[in-house]
Amino acid sequence: MTSSTYKAGRHFLQIPGPTNVPDRVLRAMDYPTIDHRGPDFAKLGKRCLDGMKTIFKTESSVIIYPASGTGAWEAALANLLVEGDLVLMVETGHFATLWKKMADRLGVETEFLETNWRHGVDPQAIEDRLRADSEGKIRAVCVVHNETSTGSTSRIGEVRAAMDAAGHGALLMVDTISSLASIDFRHDEWGVDVTVSGSQKGLMLPPGLSFNALSERAITEAKSNGMRRSYWDWQEQLAANKDGAFPYTPATNLLYGLAEAIDMLHEEGLEAVFARHDRHAEATRRAVQAWGLEVLCQEPRDYSSSLTAVLMPEGHSADAFRATVLKHFDMSLGNGLAKLAGRVFRIGHLGDFNDLMLTATLSGVEMGLRVADVPHQSGGTNAAMQYLSETAAAA
Repeated sequence: MTSSTYKAGRHFLQIPGPTNVPDRVLRAMDYPTIDHRGPDFAKLGKRCLDGMKTIFKTESSVIIYPASGTGAWEAALANLLVEGDLVLMVETGHFATLWKKMADRLGVETEFLETNWRHGVDPQAIEDRLRADSEGKIRAVCVVHNETSTGSTSRIGEVRAAMDAAGHGALLMVDTISSLASIDFRHDEWGVDVTVSGSQKGLMLPPGLSFNALSERAITEAKSNGMRRSYWDWQEQLAANKDGAFPYTPATNLLYGLAEAIDMLHEEGLEAVFARHDRHAEATRRAVQAWGLEVLCQEPRDYSSSLTAVLMPEGHSADAFRATVLKHFDMSLGNGLAKLAGRVFRIGHLGDFNDLMLTATLSGVEMGLRVADVPHQSGGTNAAMQYLSETAAAA
């Protein structure tokens, strides 16, 4: 006998990732493990590698690592930079800060453009800094597409245009860990050199796979540049990937799930996937506004479609509120990170997610506000429901 009490129904996992894994993906991962040097695996490997090109929207190469997104961060830096190289980064939130800390530990010199964590990257600030770099010391610009800690998205196409306007030759590296397959991203069209991502958010998988999508320039430069590396080396990966193989033991069952997830995304259609996320994000913001609370992101152009970060009223703890929601309604909400700890809660609305799941999530938030005695106005869930019903036919 245990002291735990059974809770009927399913747990609502509404953090901004890991997200809910759909049944089709779980069933795909349930297949028996096969020989990763055999012909059947080669077909699976090619299916995943080619399929991920369509998700990143690239004609170039995509590399898959058995790792978290943090590993893909390190691979991007290690293949193209050496100790002492200067990199321009933007402090859009906690995860941009962590990427900077990693670069610092690897011996890369980092310059951080500060923000108040309430909007995405300012492309003009990047252009101005690159124009001032008359000696071309800045080797790369690193940007987080969707900052998971704040719910703010950066306009990568405009960042690329700003870099081009400055006439600077820096590489562009972009983190899409919480945006890929949820928010429109165009690796080739936007001139990105390395795109970093992970499996546990829009791709609807458990944690454990990470990705580098590469430009041809990045592939060429990595042959003669970068740090001493082994596991993260792109060249070994690319050589093996030609035949659908990997230079180490791959995460076979996660690749089964990845192949299924790619199929699901294309069955729905990527543009429909993005529109669904946009619609759910708008419904969530309408609920927050009706509650009389404040969305953390202050720039409408930068609103995230993956998650919404909500500021708590002064004097009220976001962590205490989240604990109340978990206790009474068996729902997990994202916590505030770093300097936002205790100040915000985050509603994840990405991945395998539909209208009824969103309305249930918002109902849990609204009931939690009431139980926790957080000052608010009622009717937020109704506001979201009205918007969802009005737009249902178009969706």
